[in-house]
Amino acid sequence: MLSFGAKRENNFLNKFLKYYFVILLVLVVFVAGIIIGVQASKPQTAKNFTSGKVANEKVKPGFLSKDVDFDLFWETWDTIRKNYVHQPVSETEMLYGAMAGSVASLGDPHSIFFDPDTTKKFTDELQGTFDGIGTEIAVKNDNLTIIAPLPGSPAEKAGLRAGDQILSIDAEDTAGMSLDYAVNKIRGQKGTDVVLTVNREGWDKAKEIKLTRDTIKIQSVKWKMLENNLAYINLRYFNEDTSSEFNKAVVETIAKNPKGIIFDLRNNPGGYLDTAIDVASEWVDKGVVVYEKSADGNLKANEANGQARFKDFPTVVLINGGSASGSEIVAGALKDYKLATLIGEKSFGKGSVQTLFPLEDGSSIKLTIALWLTPNENTIDGEGIEPDVEVKLTDEDFNADKDPQLDRAILYLNQNNLKK
Repeated sequence: MLSFGAKRENNFLNKFLKYYFVILLVLVVFVAGIIIGVQASKPQTAKNFTSGKVANEKVKPGFLSKDVDFDLFWETWDTIRKNYVHQPVSETEMLYGAMAGSVASLGDPHSIFFDPDTTKKFTDELQGTFDGIGTEIAVKNDNLTIIAPLPGSPAEKAGLRAGDQILSIDAEDTAGMSLDYAVNKIRGQKGTDVVLTVNREGWDKAKEIKLTRDTIKIQSVKWKMLENNLAYINLRYFNEDTSSEFNKAVVETIAKNPKGIIFDLRNNPGGYLDTAIDVASEWVDKGVVVYEKSADGNLKANEANGQARFKDFPTVVLINGGSASGSEIVAGALKDYKLATLIGEKSFGKGSVQTLFPLEDGSSIKLTIALWLTPNENTIDGEGIEPDVEVKLTDEDFNADKDPQLDRAILYLNQNNLKK
């Protein structure tokens, strides 16, 4: 979850290099020392050790608490540059590697150094755009499968359909391919081509389909009316366009006067804090939506700022293990204020605040600066949000196109006191 307000200082890069390279150097020395120590302590004959325990596992070596001369970093740099076997050494790659290692030394999976290219991709997705063919994909029955082509996308124009299996990408077999790798391989610069080998039920054989990548606009909010006058709203991201899209969905939904609302936050990874607060404020009339706990333990209250137009509508929120950050802020607030019933599975548990600090060369640091707490001051990070009604979605359900979580939400609203 990103917060706004980070400002770049002119000398930020210099300060960053001065202080964080020291951390990197210490980390390298520490790891090297561990490796050498392990090698030196290996027994010369095989023994069956079955009962011993490691003592002082979390105790840091004494040298990590001592001051270190920054000249040691330049000595290390110069030694590598002059003596490494594969010459010439790229000092640019060394610099970016050192900066990435400095942030990685924090041990925080959400604090990351982005080089200029990665920074652009990251900010593009938060803005709701990326270059690709415009299709949602997933691994289904061990096959890379198209879930849905996005409206107006190259995928839709090429005739790709939900359920199509992607057998290869640019002649690379997709069997055993991870989803993240497949997504990155399909995405690419606007105007470039990608060739997919696609199979569809009813075809005699697979076909090669050539697609030209384009800029894809992500639709973060979708909604529709279900049977029994229930409204279903699916929110997929908290990006720059979400607030305006969600406002439109709220107006159109209220015009239908639904008996209840199903708000689907499953697999929503988060995005901007301000956007999450805007969304929660359509239920929360007044009061704290989320607390921000800083390193010194102080709590900053982020309060509702909207019209709470949904506050009188019975609501079910769907969550699962892919609901993270902004999704957990909204779900946690609605649960604490008893404005919704949560159905599904425990959320991811990513309740930390990241600010993006831009650097002069176009790279950036996404750095954790605080933690989120729900209105009842429950910790989100590492804990997640528990559903009120737990309903699992198994692989068998997914492969059979079943959704027991949505079915339970419909049943719950139909059986309870609905808005007349």
